Amino acid sequence: MTGTATKLGLMASALAMTLAAPAIAQDKPENLTIIAHRVHQTVATAEGNDITANWQAENGVGIEWVTLDTGALHERLFRELQLPETTIDIAFFLNTHAVESVTTLLEPLNAHQAANPVEDIEDIFPGLRDAMTFNDELYGIPFRHASSCFHYNARLLEEKGIEPPETMEELIEAARALTFERDDGTKVHGFLINGLGYANTVDLARAWNGDFITLDYEVATTGEGMMNAVQMLRDFYEEGVMPRNWAAIQDEEVNTWMQTGRAAMTTTSCGRNRIYNDPEKSEEAGNIKTVALPVAAAFKDQFDVAPAKVEFWTMVIPANSQNKDLAWDLVRTMASKESTLMAALNGNGPVRASTYDSPEMQEKLAYAADEKAVLLVGRVPLPPFDNAAKASDIFVEELQAAVLGMKPVADAMESVKTRVEPLLPQ
Repeated sequence: MTGTATKLGLMASALAMTLAAPAIAQDKPENLTIIAHRVHQTVATAEGNDITANWQAENGVGIEWVTLDTGALHERLFRELQLPETTIDIAFFLNTHAVESVTTLLEPLNAHQAANPVEDIEDIFPGLRDAMTFNDELYGIPFRHASSCFHYNARLLEEKGIEPPETMEELIEAARALTFERDDGTKVHGFLINGLGYANTVDLARAWNGDFITLDYEVATTGEGMMNAVQMLRDFYEEGVMPRNWAAIQDEEVNTWMQTGRAAMTTTSCGRNRIYNDPEKSEEAGNIKTVALPVAAAFKDQFDVAPAKVEFWTMVIPANSQNKDLAWDLVRTMASKESTLMAALNGNGPVRASTYDSPEMQEKLAYAADEKAVLLVGRVPLPPFDNAAKASDIFVEELQAAVLGMKPVADAMESVKTRVEPLLPQ
């Protein structure tokens, strides 16, 4: 009886294992769902260069992309994060929304990284990783960035006999020399940035290592860096280096002024180089050079280039997702060195230093080395907090008052500090 019982037990165990096999297979979902902006899907899945294709084939799991505009994306994501569970497995998340309170709704990633690590995570630019780390816990893996560079019209500089500026002081003098009137009466302005935003003014302040709000939430508008930047803009406006309608000029108009040769220099996203040199859209195609923003002479011993702004998208996993381990495996695949290069060749802003060193990237981007230099020292223009939008509006209001001469620069920047400090996290 004992032998029979043993055989029956073994048969039962084998049957149980056989029956369990399909159930284990069914634990793997048919698809993972990614919520993202359309651009993320485009750079990740370009025909012949799909960074997810091999992963899908190896795992037998498809990918369903849900793409929305930036505002709608985050609204949908925050609704989903509040539910008992969500069908979203991976979300693309803009750094400006990465406040510490949100991390309670996101999957902490240190344990995943320890068990199944992202390839050479130290290769991902530190400023991007740091912005998604709270209390030593990582909550997101960066995927795409937009960083600021300095763009100048080489034709106009050559025409005026000016060398490309290598310090902020040289940039200021070049801007004055590049402000003139053409024979046909057209005015050329030596320098121009958006008059309705704060971020490019932060870029200028970074030439002196200044800030609007520091990463530890101190208002720095009365510091040397921001005071120098705002005074520079005030002087430029008063001298006609910037146009009289500066306060109403938006990013798209800056692009047009650069494309038509009506503005000689600007600081904005490095990627604008493509539209400035697009022969179908720009009268100055081939003339616009893109480099890292120069640092002020007094800070040359601290920085090779100005630590200009860097903004980025990161991949996060909802805490209420049902497929966290599988989602993490896809995240680490999309963040690998090979995937980062493939996405960059598809038009993505790469988040790894090594990508910029590749022959393919250097051939694709003439300014690859300069953009890398910015990313090595750059930081977000504003740390995330719930009242960030209101603080930004206050800054722009006071900035315009200072530049237009309605207030002394010192008074306007002191007013920013007084008005913004109560809005900061305590």
